[in-house]
Formats: sequence, structure tokens, C-alpha cells
Amino acid sequence: MKYSLRSLVEVTIKFVADGLKKAHYITNERVETAIFLALILEKPLLIEGPAGAGKTEVAKVLSELLETSLVRLQCYEGLDEARALYEWNYQKQLLRMQADEASGLRWEEVSEHIFSADYLLERPLLKAITAPRRVVLLIDEIDKADEEFEAFLLELLSDFQVSVPELGTVRALERPIVVLTSNRARDLSEALRRRCLHLFIDFPGVEQERRIIELKVPNLDARLAAEAARFVASVRKLGLRKPPSIAETLDWTRALLHLGLKELDTDAIRAALGVLLKHEDDRTKVESRASSLATRPR
Repeated sequence: MKYSLRSLVEVTIKFVADGLKKAHYITNERVETAIFLALILEKPLLIEGPAGAGKTEVAKVLSELLETSLVRLQCYEGLDEARALYEWNYQKQLLRMQADEASGLRWEEVSEHIFSADYLLERPLLKAITAPRRVVLLIDEIDKADEEFEAFLLELLSDFQVSVPELGTVRALERPIVVLTSNRARDLSEALRRRCLHLFIDFPGVEQERRIIELKVPNLDARLAAEAARFVASVRKLGLRKPPSIAETLDWTRALLHLGLKELDTDAIRAALGVLLKHEDDRTKVESRASSLATRPR
């Protein structure tokens, strides 16, 4: 099926499921249904879950699935409208002012020029709103932004428009497909939640992660892939400071492959733990339990 960006009503659950599979994003029916509903209802999708569980990947896969651009806004403490929406191009404005003054124009005429769209530097939100064709807008880790910025987003999430004081209201030419992610570092407001569909993505189960490993690291022995998936699932239950993400699991299994390891014994576990775990106390805790965690103790 060839997807038309102007016909979201044609999207089906099967189209979403097949597209995710084609993009090598292994998930479950619950996630597929949530993505389908967000598309068909044209509502922002708020995805919560632990860091590294694959939330951001949903937006990347959607842009691939829909054959459109991904516009990403990475949130952080102190993020403001100037960084997220727009800034004036002061250098360009200054040059225009100098040229207009030399021509004898009055300030009213000069200001009419320099506070126009031609002198805006578009940041991710404005870029998504003014894009001539539908894009995927990823607002990543919204929980890291301040509550004031979260409130600023409400107009965009409900009406797909933003306000620029000098220009007025700027409405979306094509409604972007909006994906917000949160690691739940803080609670999000009910106002933001009301504007979104909600999806929680946890770390995959053993069988799902085995399938991910086999797909992403195809040269790894199937038995070792299964052992690695079981090991990582057990490690995530140890209450670590930083449980391994899916990406770190894949890096670790690639390391096992490059080290020529064929089975997951205690020596294999210790050989590349630095790829999987990024804190010394986590590594110490896992190493101390390596014998019980290993499939084949040595």
C-alpha cells in the first residue's frame, strides 16, 4: 500500500502493524493500536515509560512509515519559546534597517518589514506548523522541561496553532503528527494529558527482546540471543541505578559477537559488562551475582 500524507483516514491497524514490522520495530498489538488511533484521530500521542524502552523510536519509525520528515524538539530545563518556537534574525533585521534608513523610510515603514516572516528564524515547533506537508513532530522528554513551557505547548497540542505577537496566530498548514515522550521525571499536568492519547511502553519481555536481538544482530547465535534476553531481563529486576536500555542490550550482544563468545557463562558476562552497564555500583552488583545470572556457570 502506498501511503498518501493527505489521507490519514485510509490508515488501518494492519497498515501500522506492517509498517512497524517493515521498519524493524518489534512491538505488540497494544502499541500498534495506540499509534493507529493517534493517526486516525489526529491527536498527539504521549508515550511514557522508562528511559531506553523505545519511546523515541516510535516517532522515528512513524516518519519512515509515513515517508515524511521528522522534526525533533529535545526538551531540557530552561527551554523557552525562543529555542522552541522562533527567534528574530537580528543581524538580518539590522542590515534591513540600515538600508531602509539610508533610503529615508520612516520607522513605521521600517518596522513593518523587519517584523515579518522573512526575518524569523524558525525553531522546531514553528517549523512543524509551517511545513508545507505533514511532518512528524517529536517533543522528546517533555518531563525535563519546566511547567511553564509545558503550559505554553497547550495551544499547539489542542488547536495546532501558535501565537507570534508581531504576526498574530500561525495555524498549521498541515497538522503535524505529534509524539511526546516522558521518562516520568516529574508529573505532567492534567491539561497536557487531556490533549493527548496515552501510551505506556515498558521494557520488552524476554521473548520480545529475543526477537529484537535476532532482528538487529542477525549474526548472533540464536541460542546466545535467547540467553542474552533472559540475562538482561533478570538484570533489570536488580534495582540498578540505570537499568540497561534496548540500545545498550543490542550494543552488548554485538560485543559478545565480536568477542567470539558462544555461550553466556560467568566469564562472558564479565567480559563486556561495561557495554551494558554505565555505573560502577551497577556493574559491581551484577558481577557479584554473575554465577546465579549465568546460563552456564563456569
